[in-house]
Amino acid sequence: MARKESKYNYIYKITCLKNEKYYIGMHSTNNLEDGYMGGGIRIKNSVKKHGKDEHRKEIMEFFESREDLKNREMQLVNEELLNDPMCMNLNLGGEGGWLKEWSAKGAINANNKNWKDPIYAKKMKSVSSEVMKKLWKDPESARKLLVGAGKAFKGRSHSEETKKKIGNISSNTQKGEKNSQYGTCWIHNLEKTINKKIKKDETKKYLQEGWLMGIKMSFFKK
Repeated sequence: MARKESKYNYIYKITCLKNEKYYIGMHSTNNLEDGYMGGGIRIKNSVKKHGKDEHRKEIMEFFESREDLKNREMQLVNEELLNDPMCMNLNLGGEGGWLKEWSAKGAINANNKNWKDPIYAKKMKSVSSEVMKKLWKDPESARKLLVGAGKAFKGRSHSEETKKKIGNISSNTQKGEKNSQYGTCWIHNLEKTINKKIKKDETKKYLQEGWLMGIKMSFFKK
């Protein structure tokens, strides 16, 4: 079923006044005063942390149709933009928020018929991998992922067969440099009450700034 065209279709930019980080997105609405402040995880976390008043929203361009809007976002939110450390966008423009829209469509469901298309499957695996890497680098996103994973597994346990498979994987593919955590470690900051995973060669710098070694699980519960 085709999406009903909205009265207004626009590209917007939201800047956090606390740190000058920004987010660029698209929005279709019949009400310009609907208070929409972005659909991405990072911008939502930023608004939640600093408050809506600490964010400036600018409407950059208007478009006649949703399709024209999507095409323009694809041009603006490209790989070069995503590589900017000040950018809060996680994925390329033109497809909407990864966790919101793809999840709603069932795209991340392994039973989705689209996964039978090798090109589609390769693209989705690549994009989702990059998105998750970025999410883990963000303390608030990492906290939510860990809390969510804990709730999902609560009251459950691995079967003996699964435990055996995990053991085989760990012994065969998770040694030394093959381990995805190789060369990294966790540190925490008591003042900021956050955990952070860093490269081991960065440890000295962080310790000098007041960070401590190890992880504080209590921080993830806040």
